[in-house]
Amino acid sequence: MFNDQTSPLSALATRRSGKPRDLTAPGPSADELAAILRLAARTPDHGKLAPWRFVTVAADRRDALADLLVRAYRRHKPDAAPGELEAQRQFAGQAPSLVVVLSDPRPDSHIPVWEQELSAGAAVMNLLHAAHAHGYAAGWLTGWAAFSDIVRDAFGGPNERLAGFVFIGTPARPLDERPRPDMTRLVSAW
Repeated sequence: MFNDQTSPLSALATRRSGKPRDLTAPGPSADELAAILRLAARTPDHGKLAPWRFVTVAADRRDALADLLVRAYRRHKPDAAPGELEAQRQFAGQAPSLVVVLSDPRPDSHIPVWEQELSAGAAVMNLLHAAHAHGYAAGWLTGWAAFSDIVRDAFGGPNERLAGFVFIGTPARPLDERPRPDMTRLVSAW
């Protein structure tokens, strides 16, 4: 469902994050998701290390993800109320498509880890733009789960970090435009 009416500049100007709870079907097909991920991988990457990975979570694995999140949340917060645990289940089931992005730096490289982590963030931003260019909305979430070793270990290893959960789908309602930063405060001349 490539959005061919959108010029590159228009796409940059109109991309907004979709709230994952408001993203519905249709989501990208398997071929579209593969194309979105190929575009996401075209990111600045000093040293050509690809210090990030994408893990897709299929619809038939969402219940397993919900179980993982509940288990990890109980470890994180043993006195969690039932509503908090239900929120973890709902988190796992949002939007038709889910990509978990991991920062996978190579500490033995001469490229500083910080640059590699920036590359992971750029890969996520490319993922958001690629989803938008294909006519979908995406939302990048972190939260406590992105910092949980239990959740991280389900997707990767101890040297990796969860850069976030990227939910992709079709907005159920028009996306909100948020206030943008005051450019006079952000831009200066040296």
